[in-house]
Amino acid sequence: MGRWEPGAGGRLRDAALALYLERGFEQTMVADIAERAGVTARTFFRYFADKREVLFDAAAELEEKALAALEAAPAMASPLDLVMAALETTTDIIGYDRELVRKRHAVIAANAELQERELIKLARKSAALADGLRRRGVGDTEAGLAAETASAVYRVAFQRWVDATEELDLRDALRETFAQLRTLAAPR
Repeated sequence: MGRWEPGAGGRLRDAALALYLERGFEQTMVADIAERAGVTARTFFRYFADKREVLFDAAAELEEKALAALEAAPAMASPLDLVMAALETTTDIIGYDRELVRKRHAVIAANAELQERELIKLARKSAALADGLRRRGVGDTEAGLAAETASAVYRVAFQRWVDATEELDLRDALRETFAQLRTLAAPR
C-alpha cells in the first residue's frame, strides 16, 4: 500500500498500537511504525509530532467538542452539571470501540512517560473547561472545582468502562459514576 493512498493516518495509528503491544513503546521506533503502515518516516511526521502523539491525537478534538457543548448548554444548569454534560458529549469519540481503547490504555499503563502525557492532556482539558465556565460568568474557585471534579468523575467512569467484563456503554458509566458522586455528597 503506497503512502499516497488514503488512510495513512489510520494505518499509522493501527501500526503503532500493534507494535507498542508487541514490542513495547520504548522499543518501537518511528521507522518501524512507518514501515508497518507502508509509508515513510517523513509521512509519519506529517501526521504526528512524535510517536507518543499517535496515542493522544484525539485530545484536541475531545477538548473542542467538550467546549462547544459547554458553550451551547443552557444557562440554568449548575457549573458541575454543565461540565459533566460537556464531557458526556465526548463519549462517542472515545467509546465507540472498547477493545481498541483497552489496548491503548494497556500501552499507556505500561509506560510512565505515557502516563505523564495522559495526565497532562487531562489537566489541559480540565483547565480549558474551567476557563469555559469562567467565560459563562462562573467564579474562579467554583469553575476550577467543577472542572476538576467532573474530570475526576470522568477518569473513574472511564476506568470502570475499560475494566468492565459486562456490556457497558461509556456514556452510561459516566452517568452512573456522576450519580454515585451525588450520593456521596448528599447529606445523610
